[in-house]
Amino acid sequence: MNPAPRALILAAGRGERMRPLTDTCPKPLLPVGGKPLIAWHLDALAAAGVKDVVINTAWLEEQFPATLGDGSRWGLRIRYSMEQRDHGGALETAGGIAKALPWLVQADLDSFWVVSGDVFVPTFAFSAAAAQCFAQANTLAHLWLVPNAPHHPEGDFGIDGASGLATTLPPRYTWASVGLFRAAMFDGVAPDKPMKLRPLLDNAIAAQRLSAQLWPGRWIDVGTTERLREADTAAGP
Repeated sequence: MNPAPRALILAAGRGERMRPLTDTCPKPLLPVGGKPLIAWHLDALAAAGVKDVVINTAWLEEQFPATLGDGSRWGLRIRYSMEQRDHGGALETAGGIAKALPWLVQADLDSFWVVSGDVFVPTFAFSAAAAQCFAQANTLAHLWLVPNAPHHPEGDFGIDGASGLATTLPPRYTWASVGLFRAAMFDGVAPDKPMKLRPLLDNAIAAQRLSAQLWPGRWIDVGTTERLREADTAAGP
């Protein structure tokens, strides 16, 4: 058995659409169900046996260690990949992953979880079995997809029913911003320059090395104040 993979929570964004709330608080630290939105991921990762978590930060980044500490309250070790301090701003998704790679890759395991800090997926389990299966596969990434929300009707990717590989063909679904990734996907990506993830995903599709599956559980992209209220209501008392 491989060791538990490490995890990266993407938390560097500005959250422009949620101003003025995000003028003084990073979006992943906004409260949902009585705790910071990002804490739902920390709870789930700890429950899944993950021990090491990296959080990339940029906007108001000093608030993350002040609020979350070193992770010991969850039984985790949290490290902060501070993009504002080190590079003057956020590095986009691929750049942020490349910067964090030294803390994500283990001597005997080159795969890791990635999840966005601004999605609400309260029942996602970060399955050890899924991580083990991915570690033995030949794919560069495995994505969880959800039905398209009204704010993103065109979706992102399809799924080949025979192979389980991701495609760009319809029917298309939305990436839930949760996935397993392999370090090799980021070969050649500079760890100090902004770069988006989508070109790398498209390259992996072209090479038939990107797999995907549908996620049937609750998923909310907390990108507006209305969706923040929706998540808070869904979280319950």
